[in-house]
This record gives sequence, structure tokens and C-alpha cells, in this order.
Amino acid sequence: MRYIIIVLVGFGLAFCNTKDEAVVHNFSEVNINVIYEDSISIRAIDIYNDTLLGFGFDRGYGFINLETHKRQLSFFEDVIDEDQENWIAQQRAVNFTNGAFYTLGIGSPARLRKIDLHTREEKVVYTEDHEKAFYDAIAFWNTTEGIAMGDPTDGCLSIIMTRDGGKSWKKIPCDRLPGTVEGEAAFAASNGNIAIVGDHTWIVSGGKKSRVFYSPDKGETWNVFETPIVQGTPTKGAYSIHFYDKNNGVIYGGDYTKPDDNKANKAITTDGGKTWKLISNGIGPGYKSCIRYVPKSGGKELVCVGFTGISISNDFGQHWKELSKEGFYTLRFVNDSTAVAAGKGRIAKIIFK
Repeated sequence: MRYIIIVLVGFGLAFCNTKDEAVVHNFSEVNINVIYEDSISIRAIDIYNDTLLGFGFDRGYGFINLETHKRQLSFFEDVIDEDQENWIAQQRAVNFTNGAFYTLGIGSPARLRKIDLHTREEKVVYTEDHEKAFYDAIAFWNTTEGIAMGDPTDGCLSIIMTRDGGKSWKKIPCDRLPGTVEGEAAFAASNGNIAIVGDHTWIVSGGKKSRVFYSPDKGETWNVFETPIVQGTPTKGAYSIHFYDKNNGVIYGGDYTKPDDNKANKAITTDGGKTWKLISNGIGPGYKSCIRYVPKSGGKELVCVGFTGISISNDFGQHWKELSKEGFYTLRFVNDSTAVAAGKGRIAKIIFK
């Protein structure tokens, strides 16, 4: 018992050593306000200037004004391939930056589109025609430099980057990346495979191996670190990663075919991802597809969502409370008490109380 107390105190001290002053929220319930319903599946969302939501769905991408709820959808039915379960059209990685919206399809040919937010002009800025192409997530370090990642096609993760504001993208050759093992890949479940803090970047994998790939310098050099997350089969592993600051982060996943299994499905780091420790092992929620820190919480409060519902931890992930059984695939915070979540057939504004 003494050892457990020491460990918990250590976690608390590590997380409290952050730049912002933590706010104690202690949320215990939510209001779920559906703002859009349709027969679509949404696994990727991003928020621009707190007012515009961009999202990718199984047949294209769209926008919703979070104040007026006015929406606009663009469909890709002309590129659906029935033999690939419509994967070509599915947009599971989206991001806003510098007046543009980026949306990336998961299947081959994988197309990355850039949409000008002022003119709504659409341009394909990257295409990859490979039978193994399967892209999972996209993020930006700043207005000119960005990264997207996908499953291996040639012995390493597929990583493409831009250094010119998204005008052009280049794939990193495998001789500059750590290798992957056969069966190691990633899950395009919530656009949550990439975490960025400053110049630091973390990418999480799953399947045969569930590891964290880390770059301290915006993708110039890479290391890879082991995790204790459940792994070994195609449906197991870490589905989502998030960092509160450059030292403190969390990974969450499990096995979506066994959603009640809550062993080895969540882990935390206090040293920038070099080492990971399981939290609430065998207790709390099972499989979830997305994990996020509550803003301004000092890293103490975490929210996870999945098709099984919404849960929160107010003590660094040690204990969890189920807030709702309403299912969602992905979530992003607008501020420290409001988020937007999306999933099968709907988008909702989530108010934490």
C-alpha cells in the first residue's frame, strides 16, 4: 500500500509541474446536444477558431458552423470502390490550419485534399497509389509544417510531411524511420494516432506491436518506445494518444471486438513517452477509440469516448466514471467545459458539468 501511495503522489507531482495553473473541474455529468444527424459515419473532426467544425465521413467531408449549425457537405461517391468496402472515399483524417482544411482518404489511391476556407476551392496536394496504402491521422506543428501517418507499405510506417504550408507533401523513406514488425499498423478510429506539443511528435501503433514512435524535432529524427498496452492481434493495441505537455501523455485502446475487456488498455507517461505505465488496469472503461485531456486541468482530468459511451477520470486516470452510454468515435474540446463529439450518424455538442 505504501508503494502505491508513493507512485500516485509521483504522478500528481509530475502532472502539476505544468506551465498553466490547473483548474479543478470535477465533472460528473454531461448534456449531449445533437447538432447534426444523417446516415453517415464520422471518425475525424477538427475545430477552427472555436466556431467551425470540419469533419470527414465515409463518403466525403463537411463543415458545420457551431453557432448557427449551418452545414455544407461534399460527397465523393464518384470514387467509391465497392471491392474495397468504400475505403477509398472514407475520410478519417482531417485538420485545419492557416485558413485551409485538409482531409485525407484512407484507401488506395490515398488522396490528401486541401480546401481553401475563403473560396472553398479544393485541390489534391498528395496522392499515393499503393495497394497497402491506408492513412490514419493528420496534424500540424504550425501553419507551414504538417505530418500525416498511415500503415506500413514498405517495412516502416507511412509518414508524409509538408514544409511549405501544405502545398506539397513528401513521404519519408524507411531508412530515416524505425522499422515496423509484420502485422504492426495503426487504427483509423478517431484521427487520434498523432500527438504534437511544440516540436515534439508522438505516433502510436497497434496490432502485432503497440508502440510509440517519437520525434523531438518535427519529424527530422525518430525513436521508438515499447508500451504495455494489449497487443498481438490485428484488433488489439493503442487507438489514440494525447499529450498534455511535452512530458505527460496518455494512450488508450484495447480490442474493439471485446469492448468490455479493460485490462492493459490504458497507460500513462511522465517522461515524454520513453516509458509507459498501465493505469486502472482491470478497472474502469474497456475499449475506447479516443482519449483527450480536459483543457486547463493540469493533466489531471481525462475524457475517453467510444461506441460504448463517454467516461471521465478526475485523478490522472486512476479511477473513472461513466458519464453516458451514448456512443461516439471521436471528440475534440472547444474549451475546458465544452466539446464536440462525432460517431455513427451524428455530431453532438457535449457540455460537461
